[in-house]
Amino acid sequence: MVNLPLATSDELQTSAAGLSPEDVLVLQDAWRRLEIMPFGARLTAAIGRRIDDATLILPERLREIARKAATRALSSAMKATLKSLSHAPRRPSPRLHQMLAVTSGAAGGAFGFMSLPVELPISTMILLRAIADIARAEGEDLSHPDAALACIEVFALGSHSKDDDFLSSSYFAMRALLARSVSDAAQYVAASATASQTAPVILNLINQIAARYGIAVTKKIMAQAVPLLGAAGGAAINYAFIQHFQSLAKGHFAIRRLELKYGAAFIQKRYEALQGSAL
Repeated sequence: MVNLPLATSDELQTSAAGLSPEDVLVLQDAWRRLEIMPFGARLTAAIGRRIDDATLILPERLREIARKAATRALSSAMKATLKSLSHAPRRPSPRLHQMLAVTSGAAGGAFGFMSLPVELPISTMILLRAIADIARAEGEDLSHPDAALACIEVFALGSHSKDDDFLSSSYFAMRALLARSVSDAAQYVAASATASQTAPVILNLINQIAARYGIAVTKKIMAQAVPLLGAAGGAAINYAFIQHFQSLAKGHFAIRRLELKYGAAFIQKRYEALQGSAL
């Protein structure tokens, strides 16, 4: 995703017309979280090395490791999500999630990027707990399938391709792409007393999200491939990793809260007006 220039204050206020002053600020903050700061930029800040699409020249074997690790990690996360529908998880603080992610990254960094198949599922589960915390803070009821699956949806956000159409928002384009799969999965979970992550509708959703999550995972591999990275570097990468998805989650669930208050079509229109002002 390219870094979009910030719109002027007057442009943002005009684009967000019809919202309360407080919700104008919420919408602006959500837009910046979802459209401005890509994962590669966070990695650059964390390890001092640029990680972007131009550097992602990995052997196919390593790309396959990333794809399989992302799919396996999301499958485990989905299993936890389905269980959480009847037993809501406790609410640790965001700092605890970050500490756990850093610890996991330090262990992975000590053994190099080939530890990814073991380390990534652990990191992904930590991310899911952090995302669920943010969802609850924004008023989501995770006993509802739609809200629980919206947590999984976060893993597909913020990994935009350079070919994406920025005349319409990348965030809403991704939600539109996933909408049918999320809806089918939510209906299945709501109708099934023993919902399984191996059901076809669930697998379809996992595969769609894994394709986008794998982009961030591949960048994570590139960062971990830096010679002599070590435990400290692995910890820095995972700190950037969890910060990135926590920020996306805050934006995503803020948008969902505004949609509930004002209507989905209205919020999308105001959001895309912000996008147009920035362009």
